[in-house]
Amino acid sequence: MTTYTAINLIKRPTGGPINADLFEVVQKPMPTVGEGEFLVKQSHMSLDPAMFGWMSPDTNSYIPPVGLGDVMRSSGIGEIVESNHPDFNVGDRMMGMMGWQEYFLSNGQGLNKVTAPLPDEAILSVFALPGLTATQGLFNVGKPKKGETIIVTGAAGSVGSIVGQLAKADGLKVIGVVGSDEKADWVVNELGFDAAINYKSDDLDAQLAEHTADGIDLYFENTGGAIQSLIVDRMNPHGRVMVCGLIADYANEVPTPGPSWLNVIKRRLTIQGFTMPDHFHEVPALLEKLTPYVMAGKIKHRSHVLEGLESSIGGLNLFFTGENKGKLIVKL
Repeated sequence: MTTYTAINLIKRPTGGPINADLFEVVQKPMPTVGEGEFLVKQSHMSLDPAMFGWMSPDTNSYIPPVGLGDVMRSSGIGEIVESNHPDFNVGDRMMGMMGWQEYFLSNGQGLNKVTAPLPDEAILSVFALPGLTATQGLFNVGKPKKGETIIVTGAAGSVGSIVGQLAKADGLKVIGVVGSDEKADWVVNELGFDAAINYKSDDLDAQLAEHTADGIDLYFENTGGAIQSLIVDRMNPHGRVMVCGLIADYANEVPTPGPSWLNVIKRRLTIQGFTMPDHFHEVPALLEKLTPYVMAGKIKHRSHVLEGLESSIGGLNLFFTGENKGKLIVKL
């Protein structure tokens, strides 16, 4: 083999669905592996809502946008097929930001060895960005206490589902907000959430009142939308809000208005946005925190697997339609 396939970003999205003309599928020459380097053959790539921000022209963000003409950014998992690095051997499984491409040349920086005895899909669903984000947001930002009530939006998604299960394992009451009755059934009957609310149903305020009679202590926000203000209205004094994502606004030129600052004052709320690039240096500690829950069987997941590198392009639109069931993964 003398070439491999990669997908470059060549245009910025302008709102609405992600179209193929934003990308260019290219053939690249196989790299030469130099001293202190190794070559990874990717097997699976992760699709994540954060990608919409990475494609935007916004330079005033937590991470620079993907450059036009550069390989689209993504995390993935694969196996070393050639190595000239003393610390990495052929056959080692590696995880990290490798982009939309079949092969990735590395000196080891930014990649982590995978040692957990789990399939690649499970690793990407739990130990990659979803699990790291859930662990950082819940424990280090939210600082939950046993007996508290947490509400998680996007609760059937890759991050929200892990947040809810971690919180439940630590003795919290967990309410999930989802986009379908099927997802509500899954988070309650499979993942063990105490209740779930379909945000597309009626009487959202009444449903919140029913399931959070003692108020809400923690709010893990993944989606945005109209239910946002209703949740803040029910928060207890000194509640904590972890703002992880706002998928409902990613395609909007003007974001929808958020909750009133009056509630923030009256309830003395702590609101903190966070993103994982700030914490990549803490990945070993986050994995150390997360792994016991996983190995004890307290974290379930489901994967939505797309076939082939080019399925990444259309697959991003599943985040807008909500048709994905589980962690979105591309199998190469």
